[in-house]
Amino acid sequence: MHKREDRPLIVQADFTVLLDDRHRDADAARETLCRFADLSKRPGDIHTYRMTPLSIWNAASAGMSAGEIIASISAFSSYELPVKVTSGIRMLAERYGKLTLERSPEGGLLLHGDEELLGELEGRSSVRPFIKGAGSEGKRLMKPESRGALKQELTRLGYPVVDLAGYRHGESLYVELREQTGGGRKFSLREYQKHAVDLFYREGKEDGGSGVLVLPCGAGKTVIGIAALARLGCDTLILTSNVTSVKQWKTELLDKTTLTDGEIGEYAGTSKQVRPVTIATYQILTNRRQKDGEFTHMKLFQERNWGLIIYDEVHLLPAPVFRMTAELQATRRLGLTATLVREDGREEDVFSLIGPKRFDLPWKVLETSGWIANVECAEIRLSLPHQEMKRYERAQERAKVRIAGENKAKIEAVKHLLQKHKGKPALVIGQYIRQLHDIGAALKAPVLTGEVPHNEREQLYASFKAGVIPVLVVSKVANFAVDLPDAAVAIQVSGSYGSRQEEAQRIGRILRPKQGDNNAWFYTLVSDGTKETYYAQKRQLFLIEQGYRYEVKEWLTGSGKLMRESYETWMKRREPDE
Repeated sequence: MHKREDRPLIVQADFTVLLDDRHRDADAARETLCRFADLSKRPGDIHTYRMTPLSIWNAASAGMSAGEIIASISAFSSYELPVKVTSGIRMLAERYGKLTLERSPEGGLLLHGDEELLGELEGRSSVRPFIKGAGSEGKRLMKPESRGALKQELTRLGYPVVDLAGYRHGESLYVELREQTGGGRKFSLREYQKHAVDLFYREGKEDGGSGVLVLPCGAGKTVIGIAALARLGCDTLILTSNVTSVKQWKTELLDKTTLTDGEIGEYAGTSKQVRPVTIATYQILTNRRQKDGEFTHMKLFQERNWGLIIYDEVHLLPAPVFRMTAELQATRRLGLTATLVREDGREEDVFSLIGPKRFDLPWKVLETSGWIANVECAEIRLSLPHQEMKRYERAQERAKVRIAGENKAKIEAVKHLLQKHKGKPALVIGQYIRQLHDIGAALKAPVLTGEVPHNEREQLYASFKAGVIPVLVVSKVANFAVDLPDAAVAIQVSGSYGSRQEEAQRIGRILRPKQGDNNAWFYTLVSDGTKETYYAQKRQLFLIEQGYRYEVKEWLTGSGKLMRESYETWMKRREPDE
């Protein structure tokens, strides 16, 4: 039997890694694992990570060798690593860069690689349509218009391509970062923001100018995007999630750069301005009059000679924009996101078409540095009232989730938490409109949903930020790109099933640094003994991976009291129905 060391990891032959969260070195091991593995589940104190081809390739693109991955995981492993794992890591890491795309002297597209491998790929029916003609040994002439689709297919086959074919500069644009904002404050990039831009740009090298930067909300992703624009000095198309975000980008550009109002266009809603810097929504690009009709606004991609396309909240990128992006591989592309998690599983397409992960800053590192707030997370479990539990038990699966989510007992718990944090600006966030209106009425607080006109939303945001409104009840319209820097408390009363992406975005509403103690609180309310507890565990995976911990508490209905409960105690209780 192999000797067991007192370390926090157990690495299994199927590429799963078990992390004992009780171990003194658990945090250090987690920080290492996050560079090349993804958290998949966390029952109690044993968290399960999985190394995948994509997670290994992202690590390789960031400069991590197979030897470094193996050495770093071995340092925390209780046992010697399985041979299948070490050989698998070497094989996957070495595949990254085995194929490269380059420009020929005549301007054609060449695929470079080992002749034997190229011959094998050439024989595949899925690759043949991309081949334009024969080349010399170790080279194949490819169709330039298939650059994106080729990269997608080769990634699917297990051979991610390093794209060195370069980019067009686009129309030149004079733009500089200000040293003093339009509001009169001193302005300069933080060190990690400079580093992120440098890693994206890569000193103008052929493999620089495409990729994804991963930072938490409140870390200044918009500022990084603006700095990349200024570094490249070219016409830029910015794609984002909603009209509010369009306006925020414009405000930031005018505040922090030398760009003028006439150089920035808004392409959203009724406004269709195409200017040197144009900001559009994903929604308008994917809008069409008929289900099988054309996406008429996709022409925006060809309206100007764009030198850079910025994909804000890249994890939301819709399928039609993926297809268009496959045709835009000669244009530099920057993806910005708080999480690469996509609920549709299309992370490989982001890797192939936008670019590999260039920068990923752990949330806890920023928290320690004071750049984002210190957040305490708690999961509060409430019983369903007797009659509601009977209705729940008779309901269909989909209806069960809603019954648990709309648990009336949550209103009492929300009131208690708001009283506990009286004086702190708070958001109550939920999925179901009827529930939100009930909570708004009980709290005498305004309710912000998709039904609220844009101008009225702006007024609510302004009043909230000014402290005139202490509590705002919001639907999922506030998940993305809503600038609420003064929120210190977020109470989640319901959500979209097990969406890790949504959980990360919602905690992001309170991450911006606070004056004074720089503390914030995130509560998620779930109905005990229901599907909601199962989905809550799934939702929390991404934040657990970032080093956050959820304290589980039990709400005693009618008593106005919260009881602490450890994970060990909870695990001994009955599991939610699955």
